[in-house]
Amino acid sequence: MRDGVTIVGPQRYRENYGRYFEEFVVGDVYEHRPGRTITETDNTWFTLLTMNTHPSHFDVEFAAKTEFKKPLVSSPLTVAIMTGQSVSDVSQKAVANLGWTEIRMLKPVFAGDTLYSETEVLDKRGSEKRPTQGIVTIKTIGKNQHGEVVCDFIRTMLIWKKGHGPMES
Repeated sequence: MRDGVTIVGPQRYRENYGRYFEEFVVGDVYEHRPGRTITETDNTWFTLLTMNTHPSHFDVEFAAKTEFKKPLVSSPLTVAIMTGQSVSDVSQKAVANLGWTEIRMLKPVFAGDTLYSETEVLDKRGSEKRPTQGIVTIKTIGKNQHGEVVCDFIRTMLIWKKGHGPMES
């Protein structure tokens, strides 16, 4: 491996993403880029796809009567984007997500806001039942374009150890 790529032959390279279990260090923080600007279309589509019928997400006239005065981005969309932003750094080599806990929505998110996320490694341990895998717990924080924390959550994942998993081929 060299500079984030694996040499697979003469003048031939394979790009690598994510980390194996052994590469996680408790206390490390990964800043995920690029940011993601959420559009009105994103919010409407997500609301429709998930059958979320609360008018505060898609009815401008209803939302105008709320304290926010405009439609809110659906909270699960914010969590989904933050999770997606972290994949190439923390879960590209995951076997599975084991769960999300302590999801907190700290400030409203609106169409036009840009989310930037970062993740801190909180804990890691080898799996007792799966010797080729380990369990990693992280905290992801999402900030808007003003640097305000809008959401955070804890996520636990099952991660392949080096030399194992489908990405080895």
